[in-house]
Amino acid sequence: MKIVIFIVGSLLCVVPTFAQQEIVADPPEVGGPFTLSAIYDSANGRNAFSFKGKTVPPVIRVVPGGAIHLSYMNNLPSQSNEMCATGPCTNMTNLHFHGLHVSPQRPQDDVLTMMAMPGDTLKYTVVVPPYSPPGLYWYHTHPHGESARQDLDGMSGAIIVEGIDRYYPEIRNMRERVLILRDHVIEQSSSAARDQILRRVEISSSRCGTATEQKPERVFTLNGEIRPRIPIQPGKRQFWRIVNASPDLYADLELSDEQLEIVALDGMPLAYHNPQHGTRSVNHVLVPPAGRVEAIVTGPPSGSRATLSTRCVDTGPDGDPNPAMVIADVGGVRMDSPTHKTATSTVAPVYKKPSTQEVRKLERSKPDFTVIFTEDKNGFYINGKKFSMHDDPMLRVRVGSMQHWRIVNSTTEVHPFHIHQIHFLAYAENGIQSDSPDWLDTVNVQNGGTVDLIMDFTDPIIRGMSLFHCHLLSHEDKGMMAKILFE
Repeated sequence: MKIVIFIVGSLLCVVPTFAQQEIVADPPEVGGPFTLSAIYDSANGRNAFSFKGKTVPPVIRVVPGGAIHLSYMNNLPSQSNEMCATGPCTNMTNLHFHGLHVSPQRPQDDVLTMMAMPGDTLKYTVVVPPYSPPGLYWYHTHPHGESARQDLDGMSGAIIVEGIDRYYPEIRNMRERVLILRDHVIEQSSSAARDQILRRVEISSSRCGTATEQKPERVFTLNGEIRPRIPIQPGKRQFWRIVNASPDLYADLELSDEQLEIVALDGMPLAYHNPQHGTRSVNHVLVPPAGRVEAIVTGPPSGSRATLSTRCVDTGPDGDPNPAMVIADVGGVRMDSPTHKTATSTVAPVYKKPSTQEVRKLERSKPDFTVIFTEDKNGFYINGKKFSMHDDPMLRVRVGSMQHWRIVNSTTEVHPFHIHQIHFLAYAENGIQSDSPDWLDTVNVQNGGTVDLIMDFTDPIIRGMSLFHCHLLSHEDKGMMAKILFE
């Protein structure tokens, strides 16, 4: 490690630099039938996905109207040396195709009855409807009780439904980057190694938020590296597709003094529900665990020091530490090869503009259903109930309807609410109407706060048993989840 000292105005700045700084790498990609294996990676001492002999999960690319054909082999050992949320891990596993508007029944996005024990293989055929919103989704394991452990091990990857350029032609032929945020655990590192990593990502010693515990246990990696460099020429525009694949770390992303020009959130183009909706420029954007943001960025001026960072996120008095840190350095003219350009679509965009009258009516109505998050020393609950795989559905909804839901967080830590199979319109927080409501599949609910949602249950292919839960995966593993039956 080298130290660079420079002066900005009257401020003396000391910045660590690393001789072996990695250039962020593009993950491998797959577009046809493929095999993915769950293995124990002895070199790194954790479970992992194996694809073509390497432990770097592929980006799955699929077109609207296409299908994901996947054989998932559980080659994990029959005896695990890892601890999961409620006890020793059993190494059972499966896959969830997060955010995709696909069936919850087998052989598609079924996390309830499709489960592979060591030695088993699951075969998935996930049919993406032709009207599917094009954008960034992701896949990760979802075995109840073991989700957090496997996600922390990095058993996740990105999914891209092609065609987002139909809504924003300006991104055609831009350099596209798929950027995956995961965790690097530092709590068990030696004191010297831990301190070096904290200095490298520039975590401040000052207090972050109201969390009782302030000592960080993990830092973000980007495509598997701690603080890599993202090459981009000064003034050049790139299209970044970022997924927060952490089991519980929040990312409040900012790019030095540059703005992020948002194109889509949680895989949903901003224009999908409104053809006149342009991009949105922001200084920073909160991406909860499981959230995604797709944005156009512009290369910083030549000679400037630019970083992609996360700001401090206050997770509440009972929350986990979530300090500000540098995720990557940005800039430099060196371009890695090959470079992936955003594809050009040849078909017209599909829009789904809901009835303004119906949306306004639902916004003014009493909630059709209320989700109440609670917790105590024995676990985590929805509406006073701790999840069991043997539960009946907490509620049934009629396919073809829209409903007003209210999410109530009666705890002293934040919780991100997620529902499988659909998106919802998050239009109010703590009873205050949003100036820019967004269609999401994962939304943050502040401690002691509420969020009001318009749930869209109108997709005819979504029938069967599904789930909604907190996407702090250790909370889900400990009971903060419930079944919903689409009928």
